[in-house]
Amino acid sequence: MTSIDRQQLRRVPWTLRYHAGARLASDLRRLAVVVTHRHCHVEFRGPVRLGPGFALHIPDRGSLVVGAGVELRRGFVCEISGDGRVTIGDGSIFTGGALIQCTTSIDIGRRCVFAQAAMVVDGRHRYDDPTRHSLDQGYDYRPLRIGDGAMIMSKCTIVADVGEGAMVGAHSLVLRPVPPRCLAGGTPAVVLRRLDQPAPGPIPEALGDPAGGAAAEVAP
Repeated sequence: MTSIDRQQLRRVPWTLRYHAGARLASDLRRLAVVVTHRHCHVEFRGPVRLGPGFALHIPDRGSLVVGAGVELRRGFVCEISGDGRVTIGDGSIFTGGALIQCTTSIDIGRRCVFAQAAMVVDGRHRYDDPTRHSLDQGYDYRPLRIGDGAMIMSKCTIVADVGEGAMVGAHSLVLRPVPPRCLAGGTPAVVLRRLDQPAPGPIPEALGDPAGGAAAEVAP
């Protein structure tokens, strides 16, 4: 037996655990989701990856539609209230610890990428009445859309639309729509530049790698 053969043999347990085993576990999670959500609409339109810690909470008549090739990796959580609807386009990826909360609709395009601990919600707490606890004031909701090819970096909170091909930098809070093909970042996020134009200078390190946050108007 050559050294190459021995190396390949040593790799077998890893392959069984992290490739074959992971695929089997994903298929079992998918089956469990379909069996336990017959009261609502859950649809997987092709092969998908459901990682460890996948959780889906639809107590009413909500809807989840997941496109082909989608990866919902470790710790993905989706909560859909009432008649809410979440759609995730083909080839999109949620890397880890992502949270989606929906009461109206959240539509995510094709080949979007969400880095670690991204949060996507279609509502926010009311808090203007100082005589009442914020939990007693209700919520404001609005449909949310994230365009094809958008990239959301780690630890972002998305509460407004993100345009096609846009990038949102790490640790950003998106409260206003981000136009297509723009780089945005910050808390609250603002548009830094258009991605279809040359960069005027280096990107601030605080925005993370590869880039910025989101919202507001495009700078001249």
